[in-house]
Amino acid sequence: MTQTVAFIGLGAMGWRMATHLPQHFDSVYVWNRNFSKAEQHAEQFGTIAVKLEQAVQADIIFSCLPTSQDVEDLIQPLKLKAGSIWVDCTSGVPESAKKLQTTLATQQVQFLDAPVSGQTIGAENATLTFMVGGHQDAFNQALPAMHTMGKLIKRVGDAGAGFAVKAVNNMMMAIHLCAAAEGFTTLKAHGVNLNEALDCINASSGKSGVTESALPQRILNRSFPLTFALPLLAKDTGIAIDLIREARLSAPVTGLTYSLIQSANALAEPDSDFSTAVKLYESWNNIILES
Repeated sequence: MTQTVAFIGLGAMGWRMATHLPQHFDSVYVWNRNFSKAEQHAEQFGTIAVKLEQAVQADIIFSCLPTSQDVEDLIQPLKLKAGSIWVDCTSGVPESAKKLQTTLATQQVQFLDAPVSGQTIGAENATLTFMVGGHQDAFNQALPAMHTMGKLIKRVGDAGAGFAVKAVNNMMMAIHLCAAAEGFTTLKAHGVNLNEALDCINASSGKSGVTESALPQRILNRSFPLTFALPLLAKDTGIAIDLIREARLSAPVTGLTYSLIQSANALAEPDSDFSTAVKLYESWNNIILES
């Protein structure tokens, strides 16, 4: 493709996502706060490590940072290229997306909130799900670039809608995680073979993404690989609970799960994977979820 593309933020997800772009675009700029990481990416994957001011002159700019505030602070002093599209893959705050859409429009730049799901394996295999909020025309223009990194790309509404879907998705995953922790703690307390029980549940109505992947691949084998940090899940559940409060809804299961995840995060060691939230239950019950 003749367009220039930039990727800003080379963390666990961004590093892997950006590797696919040089296969489809002649010029792919990368930037990271730790600039040596951008230089390393360029050396390994054929991207071009540049200063931030040059990166934001690309036709399509992807960002993947820890929080919406990080994105706002990054954008605030920058002069962008008129006609470009900023695609923010951060798991962010819906109100921030609406604010950035308005702010960037003054520079004739369109903004899409486009958080992704699929974890690092999805980023590595270019099978991510993009949930996108923003104008239809911007979505249409950025769609080919998103397709280089994802398998399912859906525009779910106007500005902020993508961030909302991601927050609710991650809250539901947290609910499934807590439910699985309680269920399997109960089974182990009664002497049930957890591996055999897991096979039964995954062929039955109680299955979820947690039982199909997190339990066997992270928890029961006690590996807890860090691919999606527990503090990020705590942040996302906070965004979800704010959405509920703003709409003045009653959601007791969500409220309880939010409190549980915040407690688990407060007690966890630094750099803990989201799956380590089950250790909160283990500490309460003196039962280790191990196959």
